Amino acid sequence: MSTALQKLEMSLPTGSLEAYVEAVNRLPMLSAEEERELALRLRDEHDLDAARALVMSHLRFVVRIARGYNGYGLQQSDLIQEGNIGLMKAVKRYDPDVGVRLVSFAVHWIRAEMHEFILRNWRIVKVATTKAQRKLFFNLRNAKQRLGWFTREEVNAVAKDLGVKPETVLEMEARLAAHDAAFDGHSEDSDDHAPPAPVHYLEDRRFDPAEQAESDDWREHSLARLEESLAGLDERSQEIIQRRWLTDGEKATLQDLADKYRVSAERIRQLEQNALRKLRLAVVPA
Repeated sequence: MSTALQKLEMSLPTGSLEAYVEAVNRLPMLSAEEERELALRLRDEHDLDAARALVMSHLRFVVRIARGYNGYGLQQSDLIQEGNIGLMKAVKRYDPDVGVRLVSFAVHWIRAEMHEFILRNWRIVKVATTKAQRKLFFNLRNAKQRLGWFTREEVNAVAKDLGVKPETVLEMEARLAAHDAAFDGHSEDSDDHAPPAPVHYLEDRRFDPAEQAESDDWREHSLARLEESLAGLDERSQEIIQRRWLTDGEKATLQDLADKYRVSAERIRQLEQNALRKLRLAVVPA
């Protein structure tokens, strides 16, 4: 066993964040030579002990990065765990011949895992889905801590700085200002001035007898109009619709029908589109 592996041969405590942080801070850091030796062994020999040593020696950096995300209301232990996953991904992809230390390479992977975890768990409804929204989520919170409520000039400045539209900044600001609400409210919300819970104004009308009767009537009416319209098509158009859309077996291709009627496949497509347009107008008049 190499000197680097011997120095890192220890188990980490579980159950106490303070004890874990203290333990990882006691782990010795690797020199550039030791780090390169271990990375080469991992890359060339698939040495898992070398991978473990690289991960263990950088756990303190994950803790340090996690502390930068204290303001999101999530457990530090969860953030550290996600960051450790990012660190392991970085170790797996690290190439010592590039000439960059592992800590510099791993920062991106550690932050990426933490960011994904925060976005998944910060709200019940996902607050950021696009790349621009993700970028805004983390940058806008810092900007608002400095600026408070945005003015139009500040919105334009942030949009220009982050390379997004001002409307996108305003939308994300509104999302950040919103909060999750329980569907049925809370037991302590007995105050007459408390806002009504969504259960009181969001009705589930799927099983309302009147709604069901109206839906059934509309379905029967639409089906009758569709059958009447289909019967009104010429024989060729009826067969095209039947074999292309209404058969339970293998559907005919445009070329199959073109060969039968001795026309081009494009002509069959035109007849099909014309027939579908007539059927659609019969069900939903313009």
